[in-house]
Amino acid sequence: VRSTVRSFAEKEIKPVAQELDATGNFPWPILKKMGELNIMGMTAPREWGGAGVDSVSYVLAIEELAKACGSTSVIMAVHNSVCCHPINVFGTPAQKEKYLRPLAQGAKLGAFALTEPGAGSDAGAVRTTAILDGDNYILNGNKIFITSGCEADVILVTVSTEPSKGTKGLTVFIVEKGTPGFTYGSVEDKMGVRASATSELVFENCPIPRENMLGELNSGF
Repeated sequence: VRSTVRSFAEKEIKPVAQELDATGNFPWPILKKMGELNIMGMTAPREWGGAGVDSVSYVLAIEELAKACGSTSVIMAVHNSVCCHPINVFGTPAQKEKYLRPLAQGAKLGAFALTEPGAGSDAGAVRTTAILDGDNYILNGNKIFITSGCEADVILVTVSTEPSKGTKGLTVFIVEKGTPGFTYGSVEDKMGVRASATSELVFENCPIPRENMLGELNSGF
């Protein structure tokens, strides 16, 4: 694994890393090639299109990418660790087929949205809400500093479904790019790791199907 990723990083990433950081351009062409090498599906089992490698192999891959480009390694790590992995652990077979398979194959990019203006390190302080309305949950609120947020196709969003319960009232939903009521706010102009997009997500009466709940109701924390 190390030799494969090192060779790829030296050839494909390192020569353009400085330009990517200077321009802040998101490295889509590189990510596509990483998908073809199964680097984007390292934490997903082979049965769902991933590489199914052990944790040490995964860490070695992140290290080799980071040597060449911090931005690319962050994008890959977030995609694998906090999008693919939770879907693999908590997702239904239908969710895995619809979301995990294309994510693991690199056909789609994943992200994870927890942080808000008043929540993140204090994960229990989430104020973005989801209220059941028929077959949908209606999301309202803002997320900030979300890695790959404005680029990702699939985002795991932590919301409050029962605010009075605090950490015992949080739920995670799988949200797709382009869902009505889901838009982007500010995109951060960072001092480094600039090719990794860091953005604000805005939810205004955003309907999410009930079947897009990841895990059980109020088990998000």
